[in-house]
Amino acid sequence: MAIRDYRPSPLQSAVVIDAGDQWTLVFTRDFPQSPDVVWGALTDPTQVVQWAPYRPERHLGTVGPATLIVVDGDDATEFDGTVVAAGIPHVLEHRWDEDWLRWEITPRPGGGCTLTLQHTVTGPDTSAQLAAGWHMCLDVAQEMMEHRSAGPIVGRDALEHGWTELYEAYSKRLGGDGG
Repeated sequence: MAIRDYRPSPLQSAVVIDAGDQWTLVFTRDFPQSPDVVWGALTDPTQVVQWAPYRPERHLGTVGPATLIVVDGDDATEFDGTVVAAGIPHVLEHRWDEDWLRWEITPRPGGGCTLTLQHTVTGPDTSAQLAAGWHMCLDVAQEMMEHRSAGPIVGRDALEHGWTELYEAYSKRLGGDGG
């Protein structure tokens, strides 16, 4: 699939949990691939760079510091990160600047798996933005795992491929401003 052919998939399960001074977007998506394949997509830098909004400077399958580089057009920004849990192939938890991401991979009866992303931030105002962004990223990850990679659709490029419509839909689903 070429980037120009990308169309967002239907909305996925997304909810926001209010924990007082932190908010967690819980985004859930089913994949036909095995947990091992999805684990590789989440941790192997050569795969992550094809779909994620960041490029890790190392394999994310082990605990420890990990710089994540966000690229948007010609701009690249390095963020300190730390992998705090790496339970192969079911749990990956890491810090990305001020955000916390926890990825849980659960096998489904009959094959495939469910990926649950918990993205914790300091305020609810970005929930719909995050949901729209992760939706697109995981669409592209699905394509990559099926060997039809479009390459990452992130930053300003996402605006040309349905991000605004996804943002508006997730805003309604999550309540008003996305919180």
